[in-house]
Amino acid sequence: MPKQPGFSLIELMIVVAIIGILAMMALPSYQNYTRKARFAEVISMTETYKIAIALALQEGIPADELYNNNHGIPAPPNPTRNVANIEVENGIITATATALANNATYILKPNTDGSSWAINGSCIKLGYCHV
Repeated sequence: MPKQPGFSLIELMIVVAIIGILAMMALPSYQNYTRKARFAEVISMTETYKIAIALALQEGIPADELYNNNHGIPAPPNPTRNVANIEVENGIITATATALANNATYILKPNTDGSSWAINGSCIKLGYCHV
């Protein structure tokens, strides 16, 4: 009887095992990547608030008067799939992500004229934002 071409059952099982191991290693990296991408919406939505606060500070308005719906600072946004809330209090922006991005926080504190911002929050530890 001539030998038939093809793969043996053992060879196929080895290939399936290798693919399973590779997928097991790649899945956590992919999940972290998608959380970072979701958190990018949180960061981008704070830009409007940063501009409004910087303008108010440059106009001489004290930081303790800067909060949502005051001096041109927008109201908190409606929650989205990735952004739970953005609050401004005393000129400090606190943005919170939804559970899809680990409920991470992004806290921005302006200097006296709003030209630079100190970044704080749980997003730093999670690697979603940079200082």
